[in-house]
This record gives sequence, structure tokens and C-alpha cells, in this order.
Amino acid sequence: MSDRHLIHWPPQVPRHLEVPAMHLFRNVETSAARHPDKPLFIFYDSVTTHGRFKADCERLAGHLQQVCGVQRGDRVLLYMQNSPQFAIAYHAILRADAVVVPVNPMNLGEELRHYIRDAGARVICAAQDLMPQVLPLLREGRAQGSASTAGEGDGLQHAVVAAYSDHLDVATDLRVPDFVRAPAQTFDEPGVVCWRAALAADRQPGPMLAGADDLAVLPYTSGTTSHPKGCMHTHRSVMVNTVARPVWMGSLPDSVQLAVLPFFHVTGMQNAMNGTIYLGATAVIIPRWDRDVALESIQRYRVTGAQLISTMVVDMLSHPHIEDFDLGSIVSIGGGGAAMPEAIAAKLKALTGLDYIEGYGMSETMAATHINPLQRPKRQCLGIPIFDVDARVVDPGTFAELPPNEVGEIIVHGPQVMRGYWRNPQADAETFVEIDGKRFLRTGDLAYVDEDGYFFMVDRLKRMINASGFKVWPSEVEALMYAHPAIQEVCVIGTRDPRRGETVKALVVLRATHRGQVSEADIVDWAHARMAAYKSPRIVEFVDHLPKSGTGKILWRELQQQEAARS
Repeated sequence: MSDRHLIHWPPQVPRHLEVPAMHLFRNVETSAARHPDKPLFIFYDSVTTHGRFKADCERLAGHLQQVCGVQRGDRVLLYMQNSPQFAIAYHAILRADAVVVPVNPMNLGEELRHYIRDAGARVICAAQDLMPQVLPLLREGRAQGSASTAGEGDGLQHAVVAAYSDHLDVATDLRVPDFVRAPAQTFDEPGVVCWRAALAADRQPGPMLAGADDLAVLPYTSGTTSHPKGCMHTHRSVMVNTVARPVWMGSLPDSVQLAVLPFFHVTGMQNAMNGTIYLGATAVIIPRWDRDVALESIQRYRVTGAQLISTMVVDMLSHPHIEDFDLGSIVSIGGGGAAMPEAIAAKLKALTGLDYIEGYGMSETMAATHINPLQRPKRQCLGIPIFDVDARVVDPGTFAELPPNEVGEIIVHGPQVMRGYWRNPQADAETFVEIDGKRFLRTGDLAYVDEDGYFFMVDRLKRMINASGFKVWPSEVEALMYAHPAIQEVCVIGTRDPRRGETVKALVVLRATHRGQVSEADIVDWAHARMAAYKSPRIVEFVDHLPKSGTGKILWRELQQQEAARS
């Protein structure tokens, strides 16, 4: 790798990062010892201190071990929106020496079923509003065998159910969504325990046995196949970016982070949750984007840092009274997933005096491998490789490194790269390549490096749609859509969307028996009821046929190019 980027390395930031080689829960213990009464999370004006957080994590870990039978290395699903309970469940699972499997709360029944089966999970921590998705799978799992006889792969046996309102301790004038303020429900169901009861029992966990190289988190990422794949991250690889971003950004224990990016995704998980705990700092949690609550929270709690995707910034800056809010406490604002439009970046700079700091990373790298230097960021730019990362742009066929301004595939080697895909050696073989004695991850992203060593995204080698920063893999959506009895063939492509950047479109060939019996809107509604909203097609177009290659494969690239030309 060229060292051109080192010329613009942030001043006073080391080039090598010495990361603690220890269990992630040690961060919880350390911050609770240093700042027991300091707010860790602020949730609609209700406060969870670092001390209370540690105690609640340990109580829940005791329940997971003693009631649910969770053992070292077991995978436990975590299915919630951003909340104090998400962070408590996450670290309770780690405290029990188990592996966190974060699940997008927008995922529905069949999607959730795949995570349970693939991870071999027998326990789930879920929010009560998501229990309609969980209960059928729990009943199905329990029907396959009792908790005392069930083995790995026998399905769900236990659920801990959280009501977000359990952490609303004070009255607030902020707008609280109905699903957050809803009172706790009771579930008369075998294997189901409510959150408060689990903690009230005050069961204490056994000693921590896992080490830095044990599995800690298994985030799933979809790919070119129809099923999402688990990315195996150890305590060590998660710790890397838990520490790296605060060091790069110069964050301090007195920082206050706006935690609105989803915790189930590695960016929100690492920066707003794990990074805040590591620093002994404070995060203001918002479960779903609400610009009024976000702006009021920034003003009320003197927020110093905010990670927002471009659509959130667009929405925030379009607030009719944006100039009435005091945003002067913010010292950094940034994000990733989709490039920030030039005009919006300029408007943000004019309003706050701040550059939008873009970065680049993947579930496979547990967040960032590249971030722009604060003192010299470039717009619509992925940034430069951070601590101990060897990132190159190479010819996708030969893996020869390319000179500046030539487009090739990004490959990365670094301490935050996953161990591999969960029980999927074929995917590993396709994803990793050895060069110069190093194991590199093929990202599938096409980019170039400029003369200064900054990386710029150009296109994708893999077939993927980027909808508001969410990755949508067409093959996965197609596999779900083929369950509709009227669909004979389907091809999913991306199309331009003024708000989301891209949105999902499905070209559908109907079976002859269903033509005239079902509408495009019917298919849209059907899909929306069966898959996460971000991946569900917003547009369905009926066509007579889909173009195919000589071997019968649908020519999706040709259809994608036609759509791009149209839009």
C-alpha cells in the first residue's frame, strides 16, 4: 500500500493503535468504577448511569445463564430498537460469555427464522412490539423439544421481553413514540419472561471465561446469495473500532453522542454505544429518527458528536426553524453508507461551521476501515485508511495494485476484519485473498485513490442497492418474492429516489393463471407485509418477459442499466 495518505494523517494521533486484548465487558466494569453516577444513556430525559448499567447487565446475564441455560459460545439473538435495554441485553449476553446476534427490528418472520436456524440460537432478547414475529417461532422451537433435551439447532426455547417504557422514569415534553411509551405487556407463554422479572430476581452470573479471541458478535450481512451470512467477530476485533474512532476523532469522557443510528448495525453499535461505554461518556438515545427530538436533544444536552446518514441531515436542515436551535455544542458530525450531496454539505458548513466527516466500513470490518482526517476532509470521499489498515485498490482479476485515479476493487487487511463467515467456508474462499503474506478482504466496492491517498467510491462489483444507507441485496429480495403464487419470474433492481438515493424496484412476470387477477399494488403490499421495509420493493412493474443469457440466467445488469438510463 502506498503511504501517500500519511501526509494528511491527523496531528497528535498515533499511526499504530495499541488495543486492549480483553473481554469487552471490561469496558463496562471500568467505566462503572470510574463514573458510577454519571449518565451513560439519556432516553427521553430518563437517565441510566454507568453504575446502574453494569448492575442491570449482570442481573440479566445471571438470568441468561441460570434460567435460559446460556453457556460460553452460545448465540443469543437481540431484536430491539435503540434503547437502554438494547445496550443492556448486548452486554449481558457478552457477560454470559455468549455471542450477540443483532437482528434488524424491521425484519419479519421468515427473515427472523433464518437467523435462528443459521446461528443455532435458542434464546432471544426482544422488544414487546416485536413479539408477534417471535412467538410463532418460539412455539415452533419448543414443540421440537423441551429446554432440558433440546440441542443446538432445535430452535427458540426462551425469550426475555422488554418494554421500552420500563426506562421512562421521568415525565418529558419530548415527543415519545407510541411503541416506546406503551406499558409493559404480560405473556402467558412457556419460556417467556418479562424484562423486569428477569432483573428483579437478581441472579448473578458466573465468572467470565471468554478471552480476546473468543467470538463476541455475529452481525449478519446479506450477499450475492439469497441468505444473509454471519460475520464472526471476536472481542478483539470489536474492541479495535470501539477504541479507534474515539481516538481518531479526539473524543473525551465529557463528550455527549447523539445515538440515532441503529445499534443493530455496526456503525451505531460501535460509535454511539460501545465507544460511549469505553470512554465513560454519555449518549442520548433516539430509537427512530425524529428531527424535532434530535434538534431539541442536541440543544438540551449539549451534544458534542452526531453520526447521521445523509437523509437525516437533509431532513434536519430542511426544518423550517432550524436556525432557532442552538447547535453550537457540536464539534463533529459525520457518517457513512451513502455519500453526502455537495449542496447539503455546503449548507451544513454554513449553518454549523462543520465539515461532514465521511467514513467507510462494512459489517465484515465491524465499522470503519477509512475515515476522513478532521483537519483536511474531502467531500463525497471515503477517507483514508485508519490505524494499522492496509487498504488497496486492485485489479479485480489479477489483484495487482493500481496507480492513482484508476478504478479497481477495494481490498482491506486490518485488525478489525472478521475471522470469516459463520459456517460458510465457500463464502470465505470467495471473499478472502492472500497477497504479500497478508489475508485481504475483498469488499466488492469499486473505487480509486487520488494523489493524496484518499479513497473515492465509484461503483459496486457486487449486485447491491443502497437505500438510505441500508444495503439491499436483490437476490435475497427475489428469493422472498418467489413465495407469491402469482410470480413466475422476478428481477429486483435499484432505481433513483430523491429522498432515499436509491429504492427497490421489482420487475415481475406473472403466471398466466394470475394475469388480470393481481395488481402491481397488490404485490407491493404483499411484499411489504413479509420483509423489512427498507428492502421491500416500493415499485413493482409487470413485464411480459425478462431478458436471459444463453444459459438461462436473467440479465439483471442489462435491466439495471436500462433503468439507470430512464431515471
